[in-house]
Amino acid sequence: MSRLLRRPVSRPVPAWVLGAGGVATLLAVVELVPRLGLVDARYLPPTSHILVALAERLGRAEFWTALGQTLTTWGIGLAVSLVAGVVLGVVIGSVPLLRAVTASTIEFLRPVPSVALIPVAILLYGTGMASTLLLVVYASFWQVLVQVLAGVQDVDPVASDTARSYRFSPLTRVRTLVWPTTLPYAMTGLRLAASVALILTVTGELLIGTPGIGRLIGVAQSSGAVASMYAYVVVAGLLGVAVNLVARALERRTLFWHPSVRGESAL
Repeated sequence: MSRLLRRPVSRPVPAWVLGAGGVATLLAVVELVPRLGLVDARYLPPTSHILVALAERLGRAEFWTALGQTLTTWGIGLAVSLVAGVVLGVVIGSVPLLRAVTASTIEFLRPVPSVALIPVAILLYGTGMASTLLLVVYASFWQVLVQVLAGVQDVDPVASDTARSYRFSPLTRVRTLVWPTTLPYAMTGLRLAASVALILTVTGELLIGTPGIGRLIGVAQSSGAVASMYAYVVVAGLLGVAVNLVARALERRTLFWHPSVRGESAL
């Protein structure tokens, strides 16, 4: 009787299988839509044409140079915004007076779109890397700062009072109390800032003309090389996926002790 009542346990489908299925479906749709005449192939080539153009670009030194320039701009901008966001977040969050004085300024500047600063960036730095860096740092900085401020505010008041009663120095208090509490928030800010930095890097290259993948997209579009343009777009998308995977892996490795990460690993 127990054998009759026993039901086979179905194993959940791995997330990477579902993701791969979604990508395969998208590629199939892009292949069929222009071939069926639903969309003009001059504006949306089939997937096979895009992949052929991508393979051709992979064999050119120009592509790898542009890829390196994009990653360099992204990495520098992310590093600057991370350091500035963490340092200022800890300092401002730890001093109630500074938090009160800067709250309105932060809420005013944070929603300003980075692309609105493109004319200012061009006036200040021309069309070089510095212009795109300004956009990247401005957009990514807020992602880190807001998260760090929330982390500092989340410090246990009892632990804070205990540290004060033992007369911990400001540096010791930050190292032993504030930073362990803030680190999970800072890692979330890093993950968000990494994606935002890449978006603004490609946007700056596309609109300002800074050397990189974004600039190649603009050149391909203006010259009528539609398949090549989509190939570069695919590269930008793959970069976004890679950045997100690396950021999540770094977050899991850094926060292996955190309950949220341990619970995720158990699942």
